[in-house]
Amino acid sequence: MKKSVLTAILSIGFFLPAAAQDMTGEEIIQKANDIMNPPQMQAVMTMIIITSSGEERTFVYESFAMNHGEKTLMRYLEPSRSRGQAILMEDHSNRITMYFPSTKRVRHLAEHARRQKMEGSDFAYEDMGGGDAFITDYDTKRLQDDKKMDTDCYTLELIRKEGSDAGYSRLLMWLDKSNFVPLLMDYYDRKDPELHIKRLFVSDIEVIQGIPTAKRMVMWNMLDNSKTTMMINSVDYEVNLDEDLFTERGLRE
Repeated sequence: MKKSVLTAILSIGFFLPAAAQDMTGEEIIQKANDIMNPPQMQAVMTMIIITSSGEERTFVYESFAMNHGEKTLMRYLEPSRSRGQAILMEDHSNRITMYFPSTKRVRHLAEHARRQKMEGSDFAYEDMGGGDAFITDYDTKRLQDDKKMDTDCYTLELIRKEGSDAGYSRLLMWLDKSNFVPLLMDYYDRKDPELHIKRLFVSDIEVIQGIPTAKRMVMWNMLDNSKTTMMINSVDYEVNLDEDLFTERGLRE
């Protein structure tokens, strides 16, 4: 299964067609999927986790992605106890490998681990991997257009296809009509399509190297009463990444 959602970058390469009002849900989600997966990317990001008890934890990490998110590497810079720890996600987060510099050991996670919380955050590993899961794993229905955050939006409902092992039974998505950027997403429990478990807010969109980029994403966990904020400190879409970076050797460097 190819994973999607939310790598931390949202990019645009398409313009709103003249007959946009006649677009189907499938056409809209194809546009959104295309803009969420730039060919290559290097970024420095800050992640702030606020737990249900009010405890706050902050991480700073480098993030690299290539082949439209098929491979993603995250290497932690701060805090000092986590510095050098790295996560490699391959095949759109189907294969996850972690490196721990304190023990110099590499750990290969089980396939089901992609649905677990990443570093205790409210983002699952599968939320961070690029790919076309919105298209391959879900049937899409266009609902009535709506307005969210003072922005005219397309509204889509995504229902997990029979036989798919996607981590969510249903998704609701509101996309900016002017650029197909998803501004708001609701996630529903893997088994219960009526149980709302998470909500993602996307904001602070800035054009960087010609690409509108969401510099702030906030994931609220409705069950745990916790939230995780991810912010982009810097990003480069014109970087030329080496395939060797996305290997076990690259993980250790």
